[in-house]
Amino acid sequence: MRNLTTRRSIRKYADKAVSEELLNRLLAEAERTPTMGNLQLYSVIVTRSEEMKTKLAPAHFNQPMVCGAPVVLTFCADFRRTTLWAENRQAKPGYDNFLSFINASTDALLYCQTFCNLAEEEGLGTCFLGTTVYMPQMIIDTLQLPQLVFPVATITLGWPDEQPELSDRLPLRAIIHEETYHDYTPQAIDDCYAEKEALPANQHFVEINHKETLAQVFTDLRYTRRDNEAMSEGMIDALRRQGFLPTATQD
Repeated sequence: MRNLTTRRSIRKYADKAVSEELLNRLLAEAERTPTMGNLQLYSVIVTRSEEMKTKLAPAHFNQPMVCGAPVVLTFCADFRRTTLWAENRQAKPGYDNFLSFINASTDALLYCQTFCNLAEEEGLGTCFLGTTVYMPQMIIDTLQLPQLVFPVATITLGWPDEQPELSDRLPLRAIIHEETYHDYTPQAIDDCYAEKEALPANQHFVEINHKETLAQVFTDLRYTRRDNEAMSEGMIDALRRQGFLPTATQD
C-alpha cells in the first residue's frame, strides 16, 4: 500500500465519473475487513444524485466537496439487518443498547478505512467528513435510516483534481507506550508537539486567528466545549431515537 505514506485529503474532484463497477468492486474487496463475530455490522448509503447531495450538504456544514464529488458514501453502524435476521430465524436479538452501537460503529469505521485504502490505491481521492456525528439526525432523516442504523462516517469520493500538501503528523514517539500507558510530562508534550507547532502553516494559522498558541485555536475556535456539549446532546438524542439508548419512559 504505497499510497499510505503519501495520502492526501482530496476536496476538489475532476469532472469524471466513478463507475458503478469500480465502486462495487472496491466495496466488495473491503468486505475482507475484520468484523465482530463475522456479522458485518455496517451498511453503506451511496449518494450520486445532485438532489440528494444537496440535501446532505447542510448536515456537513455545506462543505463544497459534498456537492462537488461524484460520489458521497455514508457508512452506518447497522444492527438492524442482524436483528431482523435473528427475528426471522426464531432467535431473540438483544442489540438495542449502547454496547451494540459501539460494536457496530467499530465495524463500520474499520470497513470505511479499508475501503479508503483500496480506493486511494486505485488513484481515487477521498475526504473523510468528521461532521457526520455532529448533526446525525439530519443525516438519519435525509437518508431515511430506520432504527438500529446510525451514520458514523462519510467520505467524498472521486478522481483528484488537486495535489494538496501532506498533512502533518505527530512523531511516532508521541503515540507509542511500551507495556503500560506512560502519562505525558510537560517536557514530553513540548517534545511531541514541537515539530507541529514550528510549521510555518500552523504558525500562520495561529496568527490569523489572533491566538497565542496552536492549542488555543482548537479549544477556543474549532472544537469548543460549548459546541461539543451541544452536539453530544444531539447525538445522545439521536441514539435514543434510533433505539441504541433507552427512551425516557424506559429509564
